[in-house]
Amino acid sequence: MDSLTGVTAESDLRTLLSDLRPELRPGRYVFATVPDAVVPAGASPVVTVGETEGLTLVLPEPEAVAAGLSHSYPAGWITLRVHSALDAVGLTAAISLALTDAGISCNVVAGFHHDHLFVPHDRAAEAVTVLERLAAESDAG
Repeated sequence: MDSLTGVTAESDLRTLLSDLRPELRPGRYVFATVPDAVVPAGASPVVTVGETEGLTLVLPEPEAVAAGLSHSYPAGWITLRVHSALDAVGLTAAISLALTDAGISCNVVAGFHHDHLFVPHDRAAEAVTVLERLAAESDAG
């Protein structure tokens, strides 16, 4: 049980996979970096990662454009609704393999409660279908 939320996070791989419940969030997200580690006014990143070269931001594309940020990788944002344990083994590998088999690139970010996938925007709906199929196969197997 999670001492912060009182909810038990799942760590069993088969259960995680069968209960993925991928949710495609609306919008188009991009990756940008700011060397001074200051988020521009008006930008609301959904992910930040501190790196030696600067602060990486994942944010809605219109916000990146409005802030004048150079950006790349227009992505769809998929949240896996299963409450995955941070120490669960194999979830990222299984998802990566399924998406790899479909030829879909993926950048994974682990949140405290859920995993978040950033996939090419034009293939996001297809990625959800791949993940739903993975869940169905895991549930049936």
